[in-house]
Amino acid sequence: MERQPNYRFATERPDHIMLSISGDPETTMTVTWRASAAVEDGFVTFHAADGAVQTVPAERTVFQSDVSVSHYFSAQLTGLMPDTAYWYTCGSAAHRSAEYRFTTAPRDLTKFKFIAISDHQKDDDHYNPDYSQLNAFLKDVLRQHPDVRFILTAGDNTNNGQHEIQWNAMFEGMEGIVESLPYMMCCGNHDNRGFEIYFPEERNRYYAEPAAFFNTILGRAYPLNGPEGWRPENYAFDYGNCHFIVFGVNEPDLVNDWAMRDLDACDKTWKFGAYHFPMYYAGPNLSNDDGFPMMRPCMERLDVLFSGHEHNFSRTYPIRNEQLFDRPSEGTVHYQLGNGNFNPPGTKTCDKIWHCAFYPQEEKVAAYALVEVDGPKLTITSRLNDGRIVDECVIDKEKDEILPRRIAPVFGPGRTRMFYKGVDPGLCMSEILPEEIDGIWRVPFATLVAFIGGDVLREAGKVTLAVYGKRAVFTEGSAVAETDQGPVQLSAPVYRGKQRQLFMPLPDCCRIFGMKWAYAARNNYLTIETANEGHPVPTQP
Repeated sequence: MERQPNYRFATERPDHIMLSISGDPETTMTVTWRASAAVEDGFVTFHAADGAVQTVPAERTVFQSDVSVSHYFSAQLTGLMPDTAYWYTCGSAAHRSAEYRFTTAPRDLTKFKFIAISDHQKDDDHYNPDYSQLNAFLKDVLRQHPDVRFILTAGDNTNNGQHEIQWNAMFEGMEGIVESLPYMMCCGNHDNRGFEIYFPEERNRYYAEPAAFFNTILGRAYPLNGPEGWRPENYAFDYGNCHFIVFGVNEPDLVNDWAMRDLDACDKTWKFGAYHFPMYYAGPNLSNDDGFPMMRPCMERLDVLFSGHEHNFSRTYPIRNEQLFDRPSEGTVHYQLGNGNFNPPGTKTCDKIWHCAFYPQEEKVAAYALVEVDGPKLTITSRLNDGRIVDECVIDKEKDEILPRRIAPVFGPGRTRMFYKGVDPGLCMSEILPEEIDGIWRVPFATLVAFIGGDVLREAGKVTLAVYGKRAVFTEGSAVAETDQGPVQLSAPVYRGKQRQLFMPLPDCCRIFGMKWAYAARNNYLTIETANEGHPVPTQP
């Protein structure tokens, strides 16, 4: 018998019920839900413990998915009292939800908690994605921390967000949670991913720009204050003494301009961001060109940037302009949240020069971060579902310190290091260090290509290098490299340096092989990157 997908289609009874913050959390709350296309109208009734019942009509959005048509309803409850519990129901006159409870934020709040998760998508069964394990995990987390104010994600809430089957399964997995706790989602690459053919197997993958299903389903749930045409996959909101910018994965230049204006108008103590792709990643072959350098200006004005994508945990030193610092005032802490739903590793990962805490999360576990704001002090604790603490840090703005103390590496004069995608090439370059002559960095590029996994052919007075589909021949004493694209003039001649290795001008090598480089003056190291995420393997004749 041919298998049939479990679509979990909408009925006249409301489901996908979710709270969100789309205004001042002291006085507003937004309720969103779904019903079948047969339901034309909806409303929310709500009341405080000692108050009269009020009714707010909902706005309706027609959701035309890949398999059905349904209606999403959103109602913004306004004029609420701060620090007050309210009970509500939603739906139509004929079909009402159960009664749920939420609490508004207190006035001038400077002490509160929220939890952050990422990559909790599920595709363990293509026909019937099962989010029940996520549901049990989050409910257990909330039993341990009943005073958290909301859930923030760093993306990949679904596995293929351009297909309704995934959203329906994910919302079922959040039942009993997000009806009472605002659910602030960041759009990840999987959330705007789709396939031209989805069943019986996925074919012809694509990414929606803008993220059509995300923006339609949540179009009235989150603040519509992001860049026009890219809402609400980009939005910003305040809670207490904190400001949050939630970034989508599309149009980074446009988003950066919007975020810079948003931050110019911000006077909050803490500035947080959520962006799916890690700027300072852990995968040995990954890159950050999806966001950097386009979004560097806005992201380096944040205190903490939460990310995901790799299904592992890591935390960086404060970073600004590629330099690693010790104090929070000196840079942004990039915080990878890990895998929130017992998923397999996204990629092989490894510790990098920029990490001060790292956990590869290749066990079948789920992770979350508890974020505790207390005035100028922030405590972030990452835990696994079995209770083990992966990392705990305290960022204190008043003392301008991060505990436990981790001093960013500073390499001594004449000991400049070279890192490729954040990794030290190790033994092959331990005694063959870069040299700066006449303002130009010269490096033993053949040893780097060998480390990457490219082909290196050493002959008398010359070396032939091939990696990432490009090839070049460097000759001792020559200022010209012979490449597969023709001769390239070098900014300085190739020379023989330490341990009789040939040294080439680094800027020219990067230009030839499609790489980029930067010098971190404070730490005295060179960092080399490429957008190519291939896995070079030396040729074996």
